[in-house]
Amino acid sequence: MKNAFQHIWTTETNTYIPDRSYHEFIEVQYRALQDIFDCESEPVTVVVSGSRGGGKTTFLRKAMLDWASRNLLQNRFQYVFYFSVFSLNNITELSLAELISSTLPESSETVDDILSDPKRILFILDGFDYLKFDLELRTNLCNDWRKKLPTQIVLSSLLQKIMLPECSLLLELGNASLSNIIPLLQHPREIIMSGFSEQTIEIYCVSFFNTQTGVEIFENLKSIKPLFNLCCCPYLCWMICSTLKWQYERKEVANHFGRTLALLYTIFMVSAFKSTYARNPSKQNRARLRTLCTLAVEGMWKQVYVFDSDDLRRNGISESDKKVWLRMKFLQNQGSNIVFYHSTLQWYFAVLFYFLQQYKDAHHPVIGNIAQLLGEIYAHKQNQWFHTRILLFGMATEQVTSLLEPCFGCISTKEVRQEIIRYIKSLSQQECNEKLVVHPQNLFFCILDNQEERFVRQLMDLFEEMTVDISNVDDMSATQYCLHRASKVKNLHLHIQKRVFLEIHDPEYADLELFKLNQKLLVNHWTRLCTFLCNLHVLDLDSCHFNENAIEVLCNCLSPTSSVPLTGFKLHRLLCSFMTNFGDGLLFSTFLHLPHLKYMNLYGTNLSNDAVERLCSALKFSTCGVEELLLGKCDISSEACGIIATSLINSEVKHLSLVENPLKNKGVMSLCEMLKDPSCALESLMLSYCCLTFIACGHLYEALLSNERLSLLDLGSNFLEDTGVNLLCEALKVPNCTLKELWLPGCYLTSECCEEISAVLTCNRNLKTLKLGNNNIQDTGVKRLCEALCHPNCEMQCLGLDMCNFTSDCCEDLALVLTTCNTLKSLNLDWNAFDHSGLEMLCKALNHKACNLEVLGLDKSAFSEESQTLLQAVEKKNNNLNVLHFPWVEEEREKRGVRPVWNSKN
Repeated sequence: MKNAFQHIWTTETNTYIPDRSYHEFIEVQYRALQDIFDCESEPVTVVVSGSRGGGKTTFLRKAMLDWASRNLLQNRFQYVFYFSVFSLNNITELSLAELISSTLPESSETVDDILSDPKRILFILDGFDYLKFDLELRTNLCNDWRKKLPTQIVLSSLLQKIMLPECSLLLELGNASLSNIIPLLQHPREIIMSGFSEQTIEIYCVSFFNTQTGVEIFENLKSIKPLFNLCCCPYLCWMICSTLKWQYERKEVANHFGRTLALLYTIFMVSAFKSTYARNPSKQNRARLRTLCTLAVEGMWKQVYVFDSDDLRRNGISESDKKVWLRMKFLQNQGSNIVFYHSTLQWYFAVLFYFLQQYKDAHHPVIGNIAQLLGEIYAHKQNQWFHTRILLFGMATEQVTSLLEPCFGCISTKEVRQEIIRYIKSLSQQECNEKLVVHPQNLFFCILDNQEERFVRQLMDLFEEMTVDISNVDDMSATQYCLHRASKVKNLHLHIQKRVFLEIHDPEYADLELFKLNQKLLVNHWTRLCTFLCNLHVLDLDSCHFNENAIEVLCNCLSPTSSVPLTGFKLHRLLCSFMTNFGDGLLFSTFLHLPHLKYMNLYGTNLSNDAVERLCSALKFSTCGVEELLLGKCDISSEACGIIATSLINSEVKHLSLVENPLKNKGVMSLCEMLKDPSCALESLMLSYCCLTFIACGHLYEALLSNERLSLLDLGSNFLEDTGVNLLCEALKVPNCTLKELWLPGCYLTSECCEEISAVLTCNRNLKTLKLGNNNIQDTGVKRLCEALCHPNCEMQCLGLDMCNFTSDCCEDLALVLTTCNTLKSLNLDWNAFDHSGLEMLCKALNHKACNLEVLGLDKSAFSEESQTLLQAVEKKNNNLNVLHFPWVEEEREKRGVRPVWNSKN
């Protein structure tokens, strides 16, 4: 085992720094690995994470070699097995016993002997980013290591400790696989590979070149900050040094160097190519390079990363070409097989295939076209496509083209750009949000790797609204860069995670040095982003975690200046749900000054009495024109409600939502005094879940008699009982009561109140909507209501009877309503128990020519197959009718201002 891994370390692993220096580089992680296994006598799962090319696999190989050399964990493990899981991509079935046997020398013990004491076994597994199987939480796992099973079942069973639960695991997980694999593991311990420090980069340069040249190159790299930052990644540091070495050998002095990944890879590839084929004609070079690209892209589509001699021959790679690719470090040996020198290099050559493609080229049955490639890249199904998207955008530049064309002839950059634009145009708005924009790395990072102004603006002008989730300073940088080139975006839904504006260092997210650097960068990027917000019509700050400085910057950018007067701000809708900081009222005064702002929603943002006072003071600004104020779930007290009521008397607010606040009866009393004032402009008042009782209805009774503007009153989910509703009905019977909509779902009503409600239905021609869902009205109450609905004076348009505990005995009465009440357009009967015969009566009425119903609330899936067929037939016959489950839920949420807690899917 030692000999095998010594060979792998020597011939397949390239650190280019002395072992002593490498040990210094990994000292923290190495000690952490020792400590974890020394402290834990029980089985342990350890995850080695970090960025792509950050040295994770090298670290694991070193650990394996040191164990085999009796320098690491020798007393803990008798057997250690190392597998690159992506090498199993083309194996559909195997047993764990077969997998272990494949690594054992002939003279070794039997698998039975080895597995007799699983506590003494460690499995080291890498390459999960490139595994084509989905390893999910499964129920069909197996504990039999002898049994031949689908490969993904064997791996899942091992990871989830169903198979050999007493063994330990050491796993390499990249960014693409980390979130998928971690949920499968039991109490994983994490070791993070942090990349090269400045000192390590210097040692690397000196080791790679001779001492003097290495120091010069290090100083030159240090002076080019973007390039030096890339050197923190060990693989990219190797690539940069290799490129420079080839250029030095050819006595070339580069006028520019790659500051983006695509440019860096291209300069590396062209420099390597010139080292051997500089004098060859471009046509010959193109043909030779295309064979390597075809191997890479075929592997990408087939999800193959390990190639044999047949694969090379089939793609036209000769033995002499293979030797050249090995010398150039494009390929490397892995046992008797061939792999690309690094997995990302395979992606580069795979993407390059599309830039070398010409119309006359024969179609390859395995390789998809660019449209299909883009579909796969953004399908979010395969981890291994992640890196391709950045390379595809980054290579579609004039700079890359100018590097490739002298060596390889005409490059299809224009065609690739057109395909990218065509693909994004083909997506719906929802697909764009889901696939492209929510996470900046999906699109914005790709654009950042391109940075050709015309192409970037063409792309960004395809969007009119965007949803963006910012989780770190890099996301902020990419977002501000792209949005400033999005002239047509007027609606921005923005989420900023807690870690972004942290003021106190948290070692979970970054080391102290990086934290301080990010703090400086963050201020610049956030300021730039805030200047873009001035152009918006709709701004949704959804669950954004701001500190005081971030709020101050935001408010400064949204304040008038000599160049941007107050009238220059066009924002008319502002949403700030679940916000943790609003700058001691500074945010309110800034936004409420904006003359075009008509809508403000603060759902889920806790407001103290002082905060409410500051908000209400801002509402009194002469320029404030807010008409819709939604303050649901803001922890507003009765006292604060009184402050709000006073401030709205002379305001322009027409729609007020105070849902899910503990206002109690005292708070409603203040609101009713406001409603009695002739200066009150309020038309809609939403008070569901406000801890109200029938006493509140007494105050509302007086308000309804004197107010001539209020048209919608939502009292849902309050303990009003029949007594409270009877009081409301007394007001509704008065001819000058102008209320058009009354929402009373979940108010603890019974059939007793239906007599008073029925009286209202027959005498009040203003009331058009009545929602009585989730009340114990039962058959008796529904029958009374149906009598009133059939009365000639009833002009009801929308009636909610969902979840009212009535049966099919009411269906005949309801059927009569459907054919008699010609004003009724929407009827919600969700969550009530109808048998098939009752449904038949309803369907017969729905088919009647006198029925004008447009929306029927029913859950079709809750009925028998026979009943579902009946409902489908009714919908088919009546094109104006929609049978829907929860028919009003979106409208109700919109009016109440209720919003879900942020997640990337909503």
